[in-house]
Amino acid sequence: MTGFLLALGYTALLLYFMRRMRFFNAVPGLSFRWLSGIFLLKIAAGTALWAIYTYVYPDRLTADVFKYFDDSAPMFNALYTEPADYFRMVFGIGNDTEAFWWKYYKEMNNWERAFESNLYNDSHTIIRFNAVVRLFSFGEFHVHTVVAAFLALTGLLGIYRAFVTSLVGLERVLMAVVFLLPSVLFWASGVIKESLLFFGMGLLVYQVSYFLVVRWRWWDPFLLLFTVAMLFFLKFYVLLSLTPALILLAWARRADRPALWLKALLVYGFFILVGLNLQRVFPGWDILGILTMKQRDFVGLAVLMDSGSFVMPTLLLPDVWLFASQAPYALYIALAGPLVHGGGGALGLIAGAENAGFLLFLFGCFMFRGPWRKLDHALFFSMLFYVLLLALIIGYTTPVMGAVVRYRTPLLPFLMIAGLLILDKDRIVNKWPWIRPLLST
Repeated sequence: MTGFLLALGYTALLLYFMRRMRFFNAVPGLSFRWLSGIFLLKIAAGTALWAIYTYVYPDRLTADVFKYFDDSAPMFNALYTEPADYFRMVFGIGNDTEAFWWKYYKEMNNWERAFESNLYNDSHTIIRFNAVVRLFSFGEFHVHTVVAAFLALTGLLGIYRAFVTSLVGLERVLMAVVFLLPSVLFWASGVIKESLLFFGMGLLVYQVSYFLVVRWRWWDPFLLLFTVAMLFFLKFYVLLSLTPALILLAWARRADRPALWLKALLVYGFFILVGLNLQRVFPGWDILGILTMKQRDFVGLAVLMDSGSFVMPTLLLPDVWLFASQAPYALYIALAGPLVHGGGGALGLIAGAENAGFLLFLFGCFMFRGPWRKLDHALFFSMLFYVLLLALIIGYTTPVMGAVVRYRTPLLPFLMIAGLLILDKDRIVNKWPWIRPLLST
């Protein structure tokens, strides 16, 4: 009961804060009442995630929603005995020592991974997040849910604001595809990495869109540095997928020449060239080798756990041509795998239904597409390239459809937005006039 009352109090406090902040108000096509309702819905979704991993899958040691929360306790408790150690661990300054391991990390189950690589262990970020929230949560889990839901909402609102001026007359549809996609609502509301991921990703996209329309304020470079660092230490592959898309968009908006296709070739050609040769500068950073290792680790874990939605892939090797030949299969797994190989149970059926729904949505957008010359080509192709690159990474490395549903959440809103960009709303309204009030406010 104490945790519920404390979470309720913080919810009221955040709603008051939102009401006072301009970022959450004066949003085209999205009233504060609607935004408040979405915030409460996200808290409910985060609570549902807690309930599922409390009553349906009650093993706290394997549940992402609990294991990082539990691991944050030894870090936070250092505040009472060794305050300097607490801040060193939170900020990652001089904390990777044997002394810290014996005092704190050996009490955690997820600070070290069974298979470490040269990539940063993103579990550290979510553990540190929980250790910071414990400063005012008093160890009550539901307060962490409220904070995670608020951060995810902030990031999603950044995505909405970034695209709403390009989709005038489709504000309600945009609201639905940004905030209300079932897998995004479910996975990006609880105390897991996806909530923080959407916070950082949404702010980054919003900042870039703001920069392309309005001159930056003095604090924007610092905020940009924060969001980039956050994504780097949380989900590096999402940042890797998003960066060339944003560079391409900014270049296309700022310069008419060369042609868009040549800009895309230069940007992505540069990133591919650097990616394939990164190990020459930073030994151990063999991108294809890392993806190969990630796939094999996931396959081994799926076999060990006897996953019901496991689909055995062609095993990769760090070979460019093998990766190229498997690209269509990777895209298929990431974008349609949960529909075809969803597995049994309610969650598999829900994932399959959602997959069918967004494929039908995209098909409808294509059938009612507008003239090609009126399309915002720079925005459309930037979003499409981001979706395809992230889908490739997920498809290459993730053979379990339940995990695919979760890992692809950062691309789904952008895929739906790409569909809306080609949609001609006038064609739909002319065919079904009654639908107009459902499209916009």
